Amino acid sequence: MSGQGNVNILGVLAAIGAGISFSIIDTIFKFLSGDYPLYEVVLMRSIGAMIILLAIIVPLEGGYHVLRTDKPRLHLLRCCAVLFANLCFFTGLAIMPLAEAVAIAFATPLIVTTLSVIFLKESVGPWRWTSVGIGFLGVLVIMRPGLDTFQPSALLPFFGACGYATLHILTRSAGGTERGATLAFYPMAGFLIVSACVGLAFGDGRYAGSDNAALDFIFRAWVWPTPEDWKYFIGVGIVGSVGGYLVSQAYRLCEAGLVAPFEYIAMPMAVLWGLLVFNEWPDLPVWIGSGLIIGSGLVSVWRETRRTRPASRPRPRSIG
Repeated sequence: MSGQGNVNILGVLAAIGAGISFSIIDTIFKFLSGDYPLYEVVLMRSIGAMIILLAIIVPLEGGYHVLRTDKPRLHLLRCCAVLFANLCFFTGLAIMPLAEAVAIAFATPLIVTTLSVIFLKESVGPWRWTSVGIGFLGVLVIMRPGLDTFQPSALLPFFGACGYATLHILTRSAGGTERGATLAFYPMAGFLIVSACVGLAFGDGRYAGSDNAALDFIFRAWVWPTPEDWKYFIGVGIVGSVGGYLVSQAYRLCEAGLVAPFEYIAMPMAVLWGLLVFNEWPDLPVWIGSGLIIGSGLVSVWRETRRTRPASRPRPRSIG
């Protein structure tokens, strides 16, 4: 296998690991959303993730000098994209069944693939379009357009998908000029700053008590975690650090259109966690859709490992 083929495999494995990590984060966020405000869970996750990033991942990547960047505009745009995505997705997650929210959010790979052609001038062939299309068809099977899934709250994870897709395109635009630790550090710093500011502004719960569950999740008063819940806050920080690093590596190493379908792994994981944690038993369309999602990823990697790649390809244009 060529050197580029090995890099693609590493990128795909990183995307799969990130998808599994984020499915765990989604589950913990939903579990905690009944008692704690969104900004508190985000702040606790960000503190834990930042500690792991600075203490373990950054030294392994060469030291703290890797955090220096000459692309401040790029990182600012990435921070805005991921903050918007998290606000929309996790708010929707708090008021929707886990599998349904994740299914809607999986419009992300389709958006990523489309944007990669428009903005990064990447070549996406019929096999890859077919793979992404099959995966998205699986999402539609789960969503069942026209039925109860399309309610106003369903727009939140969709808007979150647009934010995540923008984040991935911006990450890919950095190409090999930024380390994975660098790409993970700045969004985490953005989470820390914004969630702390929101907590200081609204932590007294002055705007809580709304009949709207989504708004109540955002503006609920700060509540110190119980001893039993500390393990979830610590766990979401650890997994958040690993997932953020892996997804940054995936989109740094590979074309966005290639790694995007492998994030679909979070969909069957959401079905599993929904069953085990929330007793949300999936119906037949969920199983069929998950099968299509998994199959699309397998077809994509099978095709990628067998086709002959050109010796070189155009470098993605830099943003920032």
